[in-house]
Amino acid sequence: MYSNGQLDFSDSAALAAYRNARLAESLQHAANHSAFYRKLFGSAGVDPAKIRSTDDLKLIPPTTKRDLQLFNSDFFCVPPKRIAEYTSTSGTLGAPVVVPLSENDLQRLAFNEYLSFVKMGLSDEDVLQLVLTLDKQFMAGMAYYHGARRIGAATVRSGPGVPAMQWDTVFRLGTTALAAVPSFVVKLLDYADANGINYAGSKVKRILCIGENIRGADLSLNLIGQKIVSRWNVALHSTYASTEMQTAFTECSAGAGGHVHPELLFAEILDDSDNPLPDGETGELAVTLFGVEAMPLIRYRTGDLCRIVSEPCKCGRTVSRISPIVGRKGQMVKLKGTTLYPPAIFEILNGCEEIEDYAVEVSTGELGTDALTVYLALKPDGSLAAAESHLRSALRVRPEVKACPLAELRDMQCSEASRKTSRFIDRRTQ
Repeated sequence: MYSNGQLDFSDSAALAAYRNARLAESLQHAANHSAFYRKLFGSAGVDPAKIRSTDDLKLIPPTTKRDLQLFNSDFFCVPPKRIAEYTSTSGTLGAPVVVPLSENDLQRLAFNEYLSFVKMGLSDEDVLQLVLTLDKQFMAGMAYYHGARRIGAATVRSGPGVPAMQWDTVFRLGTTALAAVPSFVVKLLDYADANGINYAGSKVKRILCIGENIRGADLSLNLIGQKIVSRWNVALHSTYASTEMQTAFTECSAGAGGHVHPELLFAEILDDSDNPLPDGETGELAVTLFGVEAMPLIRYRTGDLCRIVSEPCKCGRTVSRISPIVGRKGQMVKLKGTTLYPPAIFEILNGCEEIEDYAVEVSTGELGTDALTVYLALKPDGSLAAAESHLRSALRVRPEVKACPLAELRDMQCSEASRKTSRFIDRRTQ
């Protein structure tokens, strides 16, 4: 079924032939076993057998997150006795979605991360420290763990938080690679500097950066990425994934976008009318999964905005890549005629030396328009006026800015409905 990564270097004809064969298998499986897709194909007048190539996918209406929330169990394609594990989305944008995996899906998930680690340059000589959640139905932690096992690397499940423990583990076990949220890596460096820890003397050579962008739209390192590499001689690799996709897009050493795994999915960028956009144009990422048994998805609109990078990579791979995520469609903020996305606001706040941490809240104002409030936990010598001036100058609009104690801010970032800490809080009425 899988190619062990050789497809990455194939010519366009070989890639298309492989992709179309896998597409036919996925469509037939969905038509045979998914109540949702049987109904969708019927109502759209689509005969899956007549979808000959990915060019024909435009005949099929996309699937949305709302579909998954409303008809979750209708997507299941195997009986309960064949489900090996239940995972769940975080519920960042509404009700969590259950994503079941069969034993074959678990093997596919491990292969997905194996391919990512190959692109990063990891091997069986590495020690990978997983600075992330591995419980609470969290698929990503499980994927990294099983991917590392497949490639032969030793794993250290250190979990999130506790900088002192993380550094002790790094030096005691000879960690060579981390999987961590970039903003937490900055906190690790701050802790090390404050406590005289010589991190330059560690064996860590690369970091898989999860959950946050480390690059801007032009693929250069953003402020948070620069904050890391300016202090620590490590290679940073961005990765993007979602629980529903069961697949990741991960950067190679060239750092020029997340590579598509052609064995595992087909990616397209859609406009607001569900039409594919040319490579290079920004729109919503939609994916069609290959080889998923328990919950396959066809033209699933992820809600994330990015573009396809189609020119061959410097690493020699010919498969397409995706740019950093510009923002989420559901998180767009319209403030006084200006369109904003949380990543752009975060990038500005990450560059303000006055700030210890922050949260961005959007609500519905008195006139029914978006109202934006930025809560700032300041450093001991930080100035609210200076931080406010920096933010308003960079945004070119004036959100409300409030100082907030760090403990109160951390409570604000943690939602009982979500396992993730989030700096974006959406309180808008529907």
